Amino acid sequence: MVVVSEATALPERVSTAGCHSSVVVSDDRQWARHLCGFVRSGLDRGEQVQYFADTTAPERVLRTLVDAGIDATAAVTRGQLAVPVAAQTYLAGAAFDPDAMIGLWHDAVDAAFARGHRGLRVIGEMSWGVRGAAGADRLLEYELRLHHEVFERLPLTAWCLYDRRLLPDAYVNLLAGAHLTHRGDPVAEPTLHVAPLADRVGFLMSGSAGYDTRDAVAAVAAAVRGTSAPRVEMDLTALRHLDAASLAVLADAAAGRPGGAGLHVRQPPPSLERLLELFPALGSVMEVVGR
Repeated sequence: MVVVSEATALPERVSTAGCHSSVVVSDDRQWARHLCGFVRSGLDRGEQVQYFADTTAPERVLRTLVDAGIDATAAVTRGQLAVPVAAQTYLAGAAFDPDAMIGLWHDAVDAAFARGHRGLRVIGEMSWGVRGAAGADRLLEYELRLHHEVFERLPLTAWCLYDRRLLPDAYVNLLAGAHLTHRGDPVAEPTLHVAPLADRVGFLMSGSAGYDTRDAVAAVAAAVRGTSAPRVEMDLTALRHLDAASLAVLADAAAGRPGGAGLHVRQPPPSLERLLELFPALGSVMEVVGR
């Protein structure tokens, strides 16, 4: 079991992407501390700040800021601070759509600059992800794609807020692990840890991939298929096991990439190498590369 603590980079990645962090809290005091620090920093930097509320009433967010000595009322009046709700942000369409949401981030940053702000800073409650909202099963795919498709390209800082009082531990551990940095409560390493690669376009899978982790594998496959970069790499250096069904899902995603670009696999486990030997046709879409 691997544990990460506040403001430390998740292992096996040298991250310059602290702009996209998971924040795990378990009480109101922690929530208020992260909220106020995040908002105060953004206002001081001249950024536009938004808090995407879900279970928390926007009025409570603003009251907490005021109680901490932050002039939230003035910030709202001048357009530097806003507290929209999930129905206006993540769930604005008929279903949660990673492609649409990624496009909205680009539009939101453009709008912030057009209003004279120096960037955009957002903190969002992620509790809506377990309430059966249409498209919520694509949330992990979305988190995996954000690093290369949004944060490497935009002056954007975003924290995804996970409240342990509202979300199952396994869900929190998996989603928090899909971020390059983590803040707040420690999180345990899930059976299958999936994340973007910090230094090149691609994804990390570590642990064990099998029947119990099929949803996470499907999310990685969707991220592979949805990434437009000409080269996508899978780092499997710390993957102990990959079953045939998981390999088939990844191979299908690799085959579906635009232009038949395929997938470059780094340091696969022996089980995957044996499967590639048994099914040489997979080599046309999954190329094993060295370190």
